[in-house]
Order: sequence, then structure tokens, then C-alpha cells
Amino acid sequence: WQDSEEWQTLKAAITKDASVIDRVSAETGVPSRMIVAPLVVEQLRLFYSDRELFKQIFAPLKILGDQTQFSWGVMGIKQETAKRIEDNLKDPQSPWYLGKDFEHMLDYNATTSPSDIDSQRFARLTDEHDRYYSYLYGAIYIKELESQWQKAGFPIGDKPDIVATLYNVGFDNSKPKADPQSGGAEIDIGGMAYSFGSLAGSFYYSSELTGQFGR
Repeated sequence: WQDSEEWQTLKAAITKDASVIDRVSAETGVPSRMIVAPLVVEQLRLFYSDRELFKQIFAPLKILGDQTQFSWGVMGIKQETAKRIEDNLKDPQSPWYLGKDFEHMLDYNATTSPSDIDSQRFARLTDEHDRYYSYLYGAIYIKELESQWQKAGFPIGDKPDIVATLYNVGFDNSKPKADPQSGGAEIDIGGMAYSFGSLAGSFYYSSELTGQFGR
């Protein structure tokens, strides 16, 4: 994957967002490279699955692809996942609760109606001009998953392939244990099959973008 035109395009596009990714990293405590790992997989999957869009838009302009259907934004977060990320911040009984310091990080205006919240959530995650919220939801999602496993006695903060696997399979499939295995959706990259987690781990441990997002 490192030798492909798709990666060269993606690398240039991600570099443009380095400042906002670093800002989210500082605010959440999630390393910027860990935020970028699932981003790389989501974007490569999009680049390889929609060849015409890649050739006509992404490659010439060196930009990221914002998803707006089944998953939203550059981080590929589903609507129901975004809602649960928000709810976990408010629920001290949730295994994914992060503590009082994070409770208000994704707040909406107190007078906002439920339908308006749905619209605002969509706008947050699909804003092509400011991807702050797309990265923020992704980082909080990662932090919530890591927190669950840490509380259960099985820390995964040093296992980016496992974190990315959980990012892909979702909260309900996140079951802390001593011997987690990398997996998730299968992604074809130039005729080679990767799992979501293995491709994220391959990027994380590579030398790619270490100047911008070091380990």
C-alpha cells in the first residue's frame, strides 16, 4: 500500500489536516498517530472502492473523501455510533465513560430539539471545510474503547491494530480479554487483502508520516 498512487494522494491530503488532528490529540489525550491510523484505512477503502471518484476528484486535488451515506465524514463514523459516543460521555454507569472532564465535550445547545440535534450531528461530521468534529468524535471513540479495556484490566493503548479493529466492529463487539486478535472488515488494496485492524497497524508501525504524526 505504501507504493501506490492512492497512498501518495492520501498522504498529501492528511498532511493538510495535521494542525487540527494535533489540536484534537491535545484536547483528548489520544496520540495523533492513533487518530490517523483508522483514518488511513477508511480513506484507502474509499479510494479503492470508488475508482472513478478517486481519478476525477481525490487524486487531482489531493483531498480526503467525506462520506455521507452509511458512514459519515472522513473518519467513517456511523450515525448510531456517533450517538453512543455522545451518550457514553454522560453516563457514569457506562463501561465507556471517561469521567467528568469529558462529559461536556460534545454538548449541543440546551434548547436544541432532538431533530435539530440529528441535523447538527450530521453537519458536524460531514463538514468539508472544518474537520475538527470528525476527528474529535473519532478520538473520543478511540478513548472510550481504550478506557473500557483499561478498566477491565486489559490495556490496549499500545496495540493500535486492536484499537482499530474495535473502532471498526463497534461498541457491542468490544469485549475485553487477555488475547484480542486483529480483524474487522476485509479491505482489498491493489489485489492484497487486509483486515481493517491489520492495515491500521501496518500504517502505525511504518515510517510513513512519522514526521507529522510520530509514534
